[in-house]
Amino acid sequence: MVPAEILKKVRRIQIVTSAMVNDLLAGQYHSAFKGMGIEFEEVREYLPGDDVRTIDWNVTARHGRPFVKRFREERELTVVLVVDVSASQEFGTRDQLKSELVAELGATLAFSAVRNNDKVGLVLFSDRVERFVRADKGTRHVLRVIRELLYHRPAGRGTDVGGALEYVDRVLNRRAVVFIISDFQTPDFSRALKSLRRRHDVIPVLVRDRRERELPAVRYVEFYDAETGEQLLVDTSSRALRQRFAALARAREAALLAGFRRLGIDVVEVETGQSFVEPLRRFFHQRGRRR
Repeated sequence: MVPAEILKKVRRIQIVTSAMVNDLLAGQYHSAFKGMGIEFEEVREYLPGDDVRTIDWNVTARHGRPFVKRFREERELTVVLVVDVSASQEFGTRDQLKSELVAELGATLAFSAVRNNDKVGLVLFSDRVERFVRADKGTRHVLRVIRELLYHRPAGRGTDVGGALEYVDRVLNRRAVVFIISDFQTPDFSRALKSLRRRHDVIPVLVRDRRERELPAVRYVEFYDAETGEQLLVDTSSRALRQRFAALARAREAALLAGFRRLGIDVVEVETGQSFVEPLRRFFHQRGRRR
């Protein structure tokens, strides 16, 4: 049985994210993603301004006046949230853990999908695939997805994005919109990403915390790697050390983003302690304009 505390969190996230979807993201999600194709809907008489390429010449010949074909977009999508639940997600220095940010972001994407009558699936991963929830529709299903995001206790501590993407590529039989939500502190996964990109619309969501890019000057700090268990005592009063740390962090992030750009993949960047609504809305808007 799910603890009452988790049910309260689910309810709170449902209220908060539903409001975001209704007030801030309405319509933008719909315009951001292409449907699975188009299908024939009807034939009607030609009207001035209609594209002559849509004229149905067989019907036109039978009736002696022009008729055009009308099509509609098949809107139903499958949205799959591929979520990092490794130990590094339990880090956060701005009144919010990365895992808490991920849960709210995932819920917002799930409710956006359901509002548009799309299916939502979930893959939780660490250094292994932890949980797979098949895509389905409806608010009840989305609440199950949120419960998994909040309640699941991972068996692994490390991060293997490549292994998760290979798994997703195997289990998805039809084209899907795949959100990969992670801090991407992982070995190289470019090969798996390229393979997944061939059949699916892949959107990485980079989750960050400010202190992963810059250290405060607070003298000696003992650092603990939650994924490996390694510990290190560091004198953060050293300006040279802080600058070196920041430079390495910038270089790593620049290489990650450059790899996404080379594949023509859009990235959503979010940070703990800050609202993810504007980055998400900006992403939807840019996608919609390109369409």
